[in-house]
Amino acid sequence: MKQVVQDLRSKHPKVLEVPVPQPDPGTVLVRTSVSLVSAGTERTLVEFAGKGPLGKARARPDLVGQVLEKARQEGVLNAVLAAQRRLDQPLPLGYSSAGWVEAVGAGVTSLRAGERVVCAGGGAVHAEYAVVPENLTARLPAGVDFEAGAFATLGAIALHGFRLAKPQIGDRIAVIGLGLLGQLAMQIARAGGCVPYGIDLDSARVDLAVRLGGRAAHRGEALETGAALSAGVGFDAVLVCAHTEDNDPLDLAGQLARDRGRVVVIGAVGMQVPRKLYYDKELQLTVSRSYGPGRYDPRYEESGVDYPIGYVRWTERRNIEAFVDLLGQGKVQVAPLISHRFPVEQAEQAYELILGGSEQASLGVLLTYPQVGSIDRRITISPRPAVKETVVRLGALGAGNFARSVAFPILRRMNDVELVGLASGRGLSGTQAARRYGFQYATTAPVELLDDELINTVAVFTRHHLHSGQVAQALRAGKHVFCEKPLAIDEHGLTEVTKALEAGTGLLSVGFNRRFAPLGQQLRAFVEQAGEPLSIHYRVNAGFLPRTHWVNDPAQGGGRIIGEVCHFIDFLIFLLGALPTSLQASGLPNAGRYADDNLHIGLTFPDGSLASIEYLASGDRAYPKERVEAFGGGRVAVLEDFRRLELASGGRRRIRRTWFRQDKGHRAIWQAFVSAIRAGGPPPIPYEQLLAVTRATFRVVEALGSGAKLDLEPGWGGSA
Repeated sequence: MKQVVQDLRSKHPKVLEVPVPQPDPGTVLVRTSVSLVSAGTERTLVEFAGKGPLGKARARPDLVGQVLEKARQEGVLNAVLAAQRRLDQPLPLGYSSAGWVEAVGAGVTSLRAGERVVCAGGGAVHAEYAVVPENLTARLPAGVDFEAGAFATLGAIALHGFRLAKPQIGDRIAVIGLGLLGQLAMQIARAGGCVPYGIDLDSARVDLAVRLGGRAAHRGEALETGAALSAGVGFDAVLVCAHTEDNDPLDLAGQLARDRGRVVVIGAVGMQVPRKLYYDKELQLTVSRSYGPGRYDPRYEESGVDYPIGYVRWTERRNIEAFVDLLGQGKVQVAPLISHRFPVEQAEQAYELILGGSEQASLGVLLTYPQVGSIDRRITISPRPAVKETVVRLGALGAGNFARSVAFPILRRMNDVELVGLASGRGLSGTQAARRYGFQYATTAPVELLDDELINTVAVFTRHHLHSGQVAQALRAGKHVFCEKPLAIDEHGLTEVTKALEAGTGLLSVGFNRRFAPLGQQLRAFVEQAGEPLSIHYRVNAGFLPRTHWVNDPAQGGGRIIGEVCHFIDFLIFLLGALPTSLQASGLPNAGRYADDNLHIGLTFPDGSLASIEYLASGDRAYPKERVEAFGGGRVAVLEDFRRLELASGGRRRIRRTWFRQDKGHRAIWQAFVSAIRAGGPPPIPYEQLLAVTRATFRVVEALGSGAKLDLEPGWGGSA
């Protein structure tokens, strides 16, 4: 299928061929008929992409700060590579469309295949097929065509801003800026029993607003005409729908508003509030957040958790539904707002028009799509070469940030690894990664990798809740499997993996890379010579992660203990060469801000060694993330962020460093896995330890909840 994307290194959007995605639970697959190009939001993104490095840095100083911080923590080379990879990842364009429901994902109850719908948000991209969350769709009423439906997202934005003004019948409403948002806001205000008055710099847009039944004036006449229309008392509410960095719209709004009036900012404008003007009138100023309640809440938008109507009358979905109802009743007209139509193949011309033309040259720009099409979930990137004698012929599941930034650059340079197939949920990220790193094909159907006889190894880089099932399927298919941590997020999933290990013939490894880090291995060699029990303290400055992040979702991520603390438990097991015999955990009060990610864990080992993990989200990212201190047998070792290792014994101190980049063992673990496959075993991490680490995180969660010390019986970790 065709999809419109923006390369952050290019001045122009591109139309790419990508596989048709599959609907996830809680989403629907929509065959797009029409999508609307946003002259505001999308134009801003395209203009940002066209800036040079200095221009980008000036526009986004926050991103510059992130690069500098990464350079401090992981080295300049890692920071530069990360920045380059971020720029290489194209961004999908579009957020307002209409089409047919092609298929529904598990759990979707409000829609069925064949229905006509409008779509909003990040799922409603400019593409022939799009996967859209259920709460970001609405049925299109009979009699409303797809072209009108494509305006639903912008209509919902205008409607939410209108509601924030708390209008009453007969209110006088001024609308500053008569682009698409302003024209829609004018009609919505009139439909709501209010008297709208529009202002714009463009005379053609002023005339259009008048033709659509409103009253409007050029900016130069705004105050004089507005005073006459409001009988000299001002407007009850002012909706700022302009798109400019200038502060004039906010100043004008203050002058137009009546005493104790309301100003709602819907567009992107300068926000230097003229305090005296707003103070003298005691104006209420509100910045509207997109389509309404639910926006930017992953529980609402991604997980489909609706807000009870008794508490939240107008959610973003209900705003979308209300707007399309206005279309169906003929109270809002959008046909006069359409200035251009382009087939999706000519999308680049549509953006050239928006970027290069005069403001009156374009208003509502639509992209249209073929009415029939095939569902092809596989794209060939390069012809399949003759099978060569490589050790690993890899199929990868998932093309997220870790896979693109860490794993794929390593795998591309390994002589014994042939990159065959890459499967990703949406198709775009997988297709681009496949092209960049040399995979032979990209697909949105994971089963293709399992059925591909050329592939002998599967790498799992998907979200955590998918790991155990995908690992088990690949093992049963006779593949070797590398799973990025965690192996499972619950006992059921871990049992499934264990059974598949027993039944399969392939080797399994998990991405516990720290035990393969050069400085980590030197640390182990040093403390092994202690000849007595050790005391080890592992402090992790993990950084804050919002409770709404998917990792903290018990159903998807399992939480940070299962998702990341597994790394540190594994490293301690590696250093001490044994499984712990008991553990206990206690956490700081989270006060609603943190999940269970401020905690202390105590571990006891068979020889009496004691180890502790302090995992903290309440620190500051400017400080190094990881520090390991080991004491015993007249020896002291301190490992700082896997970049500096200090060893002290016999009255002497030695320091070893990695100067240009942090090395946490990501390459070495893959080299060990490939060597194990070549030799036919054993696995690079003993299965007893690999399974025990995952089960230990479950025990930590249990101990944190009970506050009790848990004794771990012999064999508690399991084996396969």
